[in-house]
Order: sequence, then C-alpha cells, then structure tokens
Amino acid sequence: MLRMLPVLFITFIPSMMIAQINTLFVKQGTTLDRKVTGAFSIPPASLSAFVTLSMLISIVIYDRVFVKLTRKYTGNPRGITLLQRMGIGLIFHILIMIVASVTERYRLKIAADHGLIHQTGVKLPLTIFVLLPQFVLMGIADSFLEVAKLEFFYDQAPESMKSLGTSYSTTSLAVGNFMSSFLLSTVSEITKKRGRGWILNNLNESRLDYYYLFFAVLNLVNFVLFLVVVRFYVYRAEVTDSVDVKEEEMKEHE
Repeated sequence: MLRMLPVLFITFIPSMMIAQINTLFVKQGTTLDRKVTGAFSIPPASLSAFVTLSMLISIVIYDRVFVKLTRKYTGNPRGITLLQRMGIGLIFHILIMIVASVTERYRLKIAADHGLIHQTGVKLPLTIFVLLPQFVLMGIADSFLEVAKLEFFYDQAPESMKSLGTSYSTTSLAVGNFMSSFLLSTVSEITKKRGRGWILNNLNESRLDYYYLFFAVLNLVNFVLFLVVVRFYVYRAEVTDSVDVKEEEMKEHE
C-alpha cells in the first residue's frame, strides 16, 4: 500500500481537472448562446452529460478494438499496462487545457469585438457547443485515467486490503476537489493584486485562458513526475488477466 502512494499523489492534479467540469466550464456556458431550436435552451450544466457519453463510447472502443490490437504486439492481456493507460490519460489532460485555453481566448475575442467585455448578463453571439470539444476530450481522458486508476489501486493492493486500495481512487477525487478550490482562490487573489484578475465574477473581464494554460503547465509537470514514478515502480504481481483471456484459457483446458 505504501508503494502505491507516489502513484496516488500523481493523480491529485488530474482530479483537480475533473472539478473544472462542474465549475468553470459551466460558468463559461452561462455566457454563451444556449438556444438549440425555437424557445428551447440547453442548460450549461447538461454539457457534462457529454463527458459520460464520450467516456462510455471510448471504453467500448478501448476494450473491443484497442486492447485486441495492442495485445498482439505487447503480449499483455490488457493490451498495455495500467500505468501506461494512466499515462495516456495524463497526456489527454494536457491537451484538454490547451483546447480550453484556445476556446476561451476565442470567446474573449467575440466579447471584445461586440463591445461586451464590461457587460454582465448579456449572452455572447456564440453557440455553447463551442465548449463541446473540451467536454468530449474529458470523457476520453477519463476512460483511460479514471478507469486505469481504479483498476490499478485494486489490482496492486494485497488480497486482504482490496477495499483500502479502492479507497485510494476516491481519496484522489476528494483531495483534487479541495486542491482545486484552494488553487482557484489563490490564483484569483494573486492576479487581482498584480493587475487584471484571471478569475473574476465577470468572465468577460477575466483571463481564464491564462488560468487554463497554467493548468496545462501543471499537468505537464505532473506528467514528468509520473514518468519518474513509473520508472521506479515495481508491480506487486502480474496484472490480472482480462475476462476474455480467462475464458480462452478455460476453453483450452476443456
């Protein structure tokens, strides 16, 4: 259990990313045009459904296509190791923040072009679906990182401590939410004192694009630390075989 602690610490930054889905991402949506058809407007928070949807689709593709293709080359029943799967998820998190920053910069440009920077409660002439890529990418990232994280902590825990291993995953989410709140308030206060605040009540006057780039750098540093941890981590045992492999072995014995 102690050997897994460095891996647990590496997952705190990605867990902070998940907190952005229901906070800043949603707040961005409140400033955009939410009309779909006629009088129907999509609630900003409902975009988080695309995270779940893209995650479910990604998991199916991963299990049915990716695993079968990579298994032939790696000889690993899972296709790739759990830590490698987590690493791919970390790379996606860097990409998400870059995409989110570019999208926010475009949103601020639209606000400036229409003279709405200092206006509050006025919707920008920009569809809310411009935020869709960052939500979809978050779902894809979760299909790699969150699934692998849960499996890793369960798989590598001793037989008598599997429940504690599973709790590592939920602990990561809890700590990530606390860290997200702390970072948000700290960055907000520091940037206000140094000039234009990055995170203000009026997002059109904020520089949320800088904050997202800051998150991208954090994720990059975290990924480098992850590579160091992976370099020295020794698996407690061989990874658990997948259900498909077990079924094939049973058929062979029959």
